[in-house]
Amino acid sequence: MRRQYTFKTAALYAALVFFGLYFLAPLYVMLVASFKTLTEVRNSSIISLPEVWTIEPWVKAWSSACSGLDCNGIKPFFLVTFEIAIPAVILAILFGALNGYVMAKWRSKGADILFAALLIGSFVPLQLYLIPLAVTLRELGVFGTTAGLILIHTVYGIPLTTMLFRNYYVTLPDELIRAAIMDGAGFFKIFFAIILPLSPAIMVVALILVFSGIYNDFLFALTFGDTAKRPIMAAVQNIVASSYGVKEYNMNIAAVMISALPTLLLFLVAGKFFVRGLTQGAVKG
Repeated sequence: MRRQYTFKTAALYAALVFFGLYFLAPLYVMLVASFKTLTEVRNSSIISLPEVWTIEPWVKAWSSACSGLDCNGIKPFFLVTFEIAIPAVILAILFGALNGYVMAKWRSKGADILFAALLIGSFVPLQLYLIPLAVTLRELGVFGTTAGLILIHTVYGIPLTTMLFRNYYVTLPDELIRAAIMDGAGFFKIFFAIILPLSPAIMVVALILVFSGIYNDFLFALTFGDTAKRPIMAAVQNIVASSYGVKEYNMNIAAVMISALPTLLLFLVAGKFFVRGLTQGAVKG
């Protein structure tokens, strides 16, 4: 019996290792190619290690790669992305937490209908929003600006954060709210002094999901972004799709790798908090 159990365990681990290597193989190929010279990329095997390691593709991707007529690398677009992502994430989480608080602890007759409408709206394909968004941004005078993209990502992130916070706050005991009301605390006092301090776990979940969505956005960035200040994904696409001059595959791969680092680091640093937030009520309700 023990031998059979050991065999099953070994087979399970072997399968996990196989699938892990299978999914990591493209990352390995990209990583080693980004440290090769262009000649070696063309002439060597895609799985072979570099004969001569070089960081020149990374340096060029960061500081001098051409995106259209702009040859300042991806650094400016990298910074623009954070100009958009940071305020949009903060606003989406703040409004989502407030909405979730209202729908979980200050319920009205139409709360469930409004919550369902928010969820339906968050699953509508992005392409259907393009024309209404273009008209709205034009009327507001923020079409093609950073402020316009912040507004779009804030509005689009609110349904997701509302769902997360509402399902999390449903699990909090109602006695907390009743006790605070008896002590004379009002709506916003309860929210900022009691509810938010209990929310760091679900805030990490919302942070990871919303930031990843904004950072990896391509459609809104390409459609509504300022042509001189487009976010990172639009800039990387312009670099990789460039059709003039020599196709520098090592530099293109390095640009893609650099663009992927922030979300990768975020998951590595906050991954355990992400799981903790989910297990503490983010998927309940």
